[in-house]
Amino acid sequence: MNLLKQKMKAYDIPQKIMEMGLYPYFRMIESEQDTVVKINGKDVMMFGSNSYLGLTNHPKLKEAAKAAIDKYGSGCAGSRFLNGTLDLHIQLENALAEYVGKEGALVFSTGFQVNLGVISSIPGRHDYIILDDLDHACILDGARLSFARTLKYEHNNMQDLERILSKTDPDKIKLIAIDGVFSMEGDIAKLPEIVALAEKYNANIMVDDAHGLGVLGPLGSGTAAHFGLTDKVDLIMGTFSKSLATIGGFIAADLDTINYLKHNARSLIFSASIAPANAAAVLAALDVIKEEPERITQLWDNTHRALKLIKEAGFDTGHTETPIIPIYIRDDYKTFQLTKMLQDDGVFVNPVVSPAVASTSSLIRFSLMATHTFDQIDEAIEKLVKISKKLDILESSKVNA
Repeated sequence: MNLLKQKMKAYDIPQKIMEMGLYPYFRMIESEQDTVVKINGKDVMMFGSNSYLGLTNHPKLKEAAKAAIDKYGSGCAGSRFLNGTLDLHIQLENALAEYVGKEGALVFSTGFQVNLGVISSIPGRHDYIILDDLDHACILDGARLSFARTLKYEHNNMQDLERILSKTDPDKIKLIAIDGVFSMEGDIAKLPEIVALAEKYNANIMVDDAHGLGVLGPLGSGTAAHFGLTDKVDLIMGTFSKSLATIGGFIAADLDTINYLKHNARSLIFSASIAPANAAAVLAALDVIKEEPERITQLWDNTHRALKLIKEAGFDTGHTETPIIPIYIRDDYKTFQLTKMLQDDGVFVNPVVSPAVASTSSLIRFSLMATHTFDQIDEAIEKLVKISKKLDILESSKVNA
């Protein structure tokens, strides 16, 4: 057996988890993404989705996607750079730029591709990329592809960020690339402090707002708008796979930066463009957000209710401030057990275990949608508490059930 086959055969961690009956990944959903989904023919309440505004099955998005297929076909058969740019893509870029308050925007095939292309192409060999150590994997991978020097600071620790900035060459580009909302922890970047430090040390800021769009700021326009700092943030990145309910991603910035990225971001130039149906769905989603702002209000009402109940039950939720609620179990095996037992009882949640986090930080990620009802939230948390007691995750004295 050659070395490659040996390495592949030796990787058997998933099989071991499967043998225990606890494998929680690639669960097959047989219905649309909604607050209730079908798994193995059974209704399961979905508390693991990133569809924060509940738009994935909105009639206007479905109709827009169907109409785009009728007009443009199923795909573009090429990259944006060559034959794959439609008038629909340009319309979408203009709408996105307006939405987040920037001069221009550029649409990529996925959010991951945005960060790979932008972060790898802007800073050069003698420049710096500065990251929060809990940034998303695509930010880290974008930095790995760059020739710039990558530096990390402790999560949301502004003293550590300043320590790093103070040691950089004042004559080199310094790109601070951060999540606006951290996707596992649910807390928000300390953007006002980061902006102040960026101005002090002549650095630039890129905010990945994958989990901030549709959630924070006026009409969900993101983290920078939430703090009133849109003009102080150089680049705003977003995805379409969360609140905007399809797939793809974009970067928004001034027109000079957009022009540079159009001709230098390899993940744009050498990837096929998003399908017409996806672009049309995002345009429809932006319209629905403007027409139905009550969705964001309901999302926050649901978040506050769930967080209150989860905390009252005695769970550790860290520093979350958003619809992403981490429930720390701090034991990989019990995290898998809890995930499996919740699904068996009709509640879908996502486990996060090592090596994604340290085993002592393993958690389940409980996510809210605007379309959840209070009854669904109450029922899911009641089941969460009941099963956690069985697994000795909660001390009985701390449980209000």
